[in-house]
Amino acid sequence: MKRFEKIYTQGTIDLVEIWLDKETGVSYLFHKNANSGGLTPLLDKDGKPVVTQASQSSGN
Repeated sequence: MKRFEKIYTQGTIDLVEIWLDKETGVSYLFHKNANSGGLTPLLDKDGKPVVTQASQSSGN
């Protein structure tokens, strides 16, 4: 079973993706523009990592 699942994608050259760690439930934001890119935990309005419960992620 794959640990990471891509749950959102937007763009091609200016690419934004959200990846879900299925073991921890933590979501990550990936941004790429040309040959530069970065990955960071996706944060909620309080600055805490976005965590998805296992039952919510199983349908994606």
